[in-house]
Amino acid sequence: MTMQKATKPRVKKQPFQMIDVTLRDAHQCLWSTRMTTAQMYPILRQIDTSGYQYINILGGAVFDVMVRFLREDPWKRMTFLSQQLSTPTDALTRGQSIYTFELFADDVVDLNIQLLAQSGITVLTVYDALNDNRNIISSVHSGKKNGLLINAMLTYALSPVHDDAYFVERAKELVDLEVDFISVKDPTGLLTPERAKTLFPALVHAAQGIPLKLHSHCQSGLAPLVYEEAIKAGFDYGYVATDCLANGASLPSVVEILELAQRHGRDPAMNIHALQAVDEYFDWVCTRDGLPRGVKQTVDPALYEHQIPGGMISNLRAQLITLGIPHREKEILEETAQVRKDLGYPILVSPFAQYIVTQAVLNVMQGERYKTIPDEVKLYLKGHYGRLAGTPSPEVMARANVDYYPDAR
Repeated sequence: MTMQKATKPRVKKQPFQMIDVTLRDAHQCLWSTRMTTAQMYPILRQIDTSGYQYINILGGAVFDVMVRFLREDPWKRMTFLSQQLSTPTDALTRGQSIYTFELFADDVVDLNIQLLAQSGITVLTVYDALNDNRNIISSVHSGKKNGLLINAMLTYALSPVHDDAYFVERAKELVDLEVDFISVKDPTGLLTPERAKTLFPALVHAAQGIPLKLHSHCQSGLAPLVYEEAIKAGFDYGYVATDCLANGASLPSVVEILELAQRHGRDPAMNIHALQAVDEYFDWVCTRDGLPRGVKQTVDPALYEHQIPGGMISNLRAQLITLGIPHREKEILEETAQVRKDLGYPILVSPFAQYIVTQAVLNVMQGERYKTIPDEVKLYLKGHYGRLAGTPSPEVMARANVDYYPDAR
């Protein structure tokens, strides 16, 4: 048998299309998800004519904040926005967890997706916080049954077990599920251009023609450079925000990524005048309502150790002030990195980011590691939430007095 020489995937030259997150992830990161429907309404026509392929309008925090703090009905918002926008809308769910930290039965997952479809959603974006793709099978099947396009996400993390081969294997699982899109989700902005140079071509090859999307936050300041590597590697879409609500803990500016796409011959031909009008409007809203704008970040080496998303760090700081121990933040962040290692390198997204930081705070406050282990951490160690990427420390398993069952889910 003769070996065929591997060929480098042909880089696509069609337009690199944009997906807007201004109405969801941008204000989730910068305004604690406090954008009201009333703040959105006056600028919807301009967003709609900007040239986006999709507009993301829903994620887990939206349900929580709208009900608890804004006193709005999230279902009514979804229906209203989908009716007002001719651009297809996108909703993000957490697989079997839907919008919460719990796990729900398949019929509950199915009912939620039925309601999303009835509310006018076009794209169901779904991910599992452990990258255990068994946990999104029900969502994928339900989404297809209800006529939705399926965008499955791989959540990026740094650890000895999260190498390129790990992500390629997860991507192949999504290919087998016959999803419509595969996204790389980098919630903390940990991707570097150097890592992207090896990972992205490997994912393009593994995806076997399924369109790829990049969703990376700007916490490290490197996201625009990473988007450039995605454009060069042949990714098809990038998630972006209007300029004044980009950067910081948010996502890159649409203007900056548009310029990169143009530079590499992949211009999506967006409406510059509409983009400018959207940015001017939200800049005015920031001034009127005293709300923060996104600010470009510098690289913080500690970020690559604790890997905590920016929004959660701000919440942690507020809680430490309440506890009267803001001076112990550095110690807790360092302990977070150790706890993550001890637990087998879970990805720091909800709910596991909260579990790990809680465990780190307990370890520091009590002066002894794992003297108290929350029930949620024990459930994680048992495999209740899904298959673990790495092997937890035997000492932690002994302190928790649990056994790991890889096929518990």
